[in-house]
Amino acid sequence: MGRDLSRRERLKLPRQDMEEQAPEARSVNFDEVNLGYTPEQAVAEAERCLLCAHPTCIEGCPVGIDIREFVRLVAAERFGDAADVIKRDNFLPAICGRVCPQEDQCEGACVLAKKYTPVAIGNLERFVADYERDHGGPLATPTLPETGKRVAIVGSGPAGLACAADLVRAGHDVTVFEALHELGGVLVYGIPEFRLPKEIVRAEVDQLADLGVRFETNAVIGMIETIDELLADDGYDAVFLGVGAGLPRFLGVPGENLIGVYSANEFLTRVNLMRAYAAGAETPLLDLYRKTVAVFGGGNTAMDAVRTARRLGAAPAKILYRRTEAEMPARSEEVAHAKAEGIDFETLVAPIELLGDDDGWLTGVGLQRMELGEPDESGRRRPQAIPGDEYEIAIDVAVVAIGNDPNPLIHKTAPDLAQTAWGTIVADPQTGRTSKVAVFAGGDIVTGGATVILAMGAGRRAAVSIDEYLETGVWQAESES
Repeated sequence: MGRDLSRRERLKLPRQDMEEQAPEARSVNFDEVNLGYTPEQAVAEAERCLLCAHPTCIEGCPVGIDIREFVRLVAAERFGDAADVIKRDNFLPAICGRVCPQEDQCEGACVLAKKYTPVAIGNLERFVADYERDHGGPLATPTLPETGKRVAIVGSGPAGLACAADLVRAGHDVTVFEALHELGGVLVYGIPEFRLPKEIVRAEVDQLADLGVRFETNAVIGMIETIDELLADDGYDAVFLGVGAGLPRFLGVPGENLIGVYSANEFLTRVNLMRAYAAGAETPLLDLYRKTVAVFGGGNTAMDAVRTARRLGAAPAKILYRRTEAEMPARSEEVAHAKAEGIDFETLVAPIELLGDDDGWLTGVGLQRMELGEPDESGRRRPQAIPGDEYEIAIDVAVVAIGNDPNPLIHKTAPDLAQTAWGTIVADPQTGRTSKVAVFAGGDIVTGGATVILAMGAGRRAAVSIDEYLETGVWQAESES
């Protein structure tokens, strides 16, 4: 049982730091950087929670986990019960505990964050999930009888998996269609092993399979079947589109067709999903050992790419970013980890040309120095060129990590599915309902590139709406505004 501590005593407890691999060791391997809490650390951290009567941390969680209760159970050393509480609202806790930006969500909303350091909610979620998996904890099962209704989910990323978890537990027959040969979407092809081990993803997907979710891989909806065929010919009663935004953006400068220029999507997919660094790989990368690798961008994907390049032998491995470090959208933890691993940061620079030799190989990049002007629509100060301040540096490999757009495949085969000027699907943010009857959508295909937990939240909200539609048969077209 947990200790009966006063508020004053809880405020004096220090936050528990999670042990990490040493930078000099981890920068040359793909093992997980963060090593997790011990049970003693987890209990000590959970005891810091003030058990607020109105826990604002829950309001900061996109999937609405009962954080107060699960943390209370951890403090009482009831780890299995804590896992059950989490899984009421999040069936992928080992993933979220590792990659979600808790500092901007649940931890950012923690009462302690105002004057102290917030409770390490993400670390505790990870601990509970890992403890349950390592100790063979109980598996949640559907509590409702089978409805006989069938739902097709397109995409096995976080939105699709979250939607599948809620629908199968509601008694529906659920099949997930995945275009690639492994399940998990961006969780397996986009996030490196050192941040999210693939065995973790497989374990959480396996739990969904144990609940009755069926998975079909190498199934590109829009090629093998259309949405209309899923509904009319295959007998599905509803379709959820969680296909993400996987079409890479490029710099739009001369030289992007040179050998040695990758999109971050291609670079990370080759490494994470196809093991491009292994001997005999079918889709090898260029040899990066002692090569200069420049990654353009300042988000989490850019950090993933440059840290991956470093592990593949790049020296130096650089981040080139057009704003300052303060404007980088990457998590502060990822930036700190990159710096500790020896990554060079060059800010307030923008590429104007990629340079190559007569044989078509990348040899360098022309850069324009920038300064920050007035804020743009995102609230960040807009970078603007400093006239006459250009220079060149030699590089061997470039990775472009400046964002993604939706893949147009779905729209080509479903022209009656309303989309925005940016190519995203128009869907109600609360229900996921689209302009097409019985078709729902959520995650990056609706919002553009965002976080894992926001995509999961969209998948869960859509599941509620799908369940309602399957029960009532009532469809009300949503406004496109």
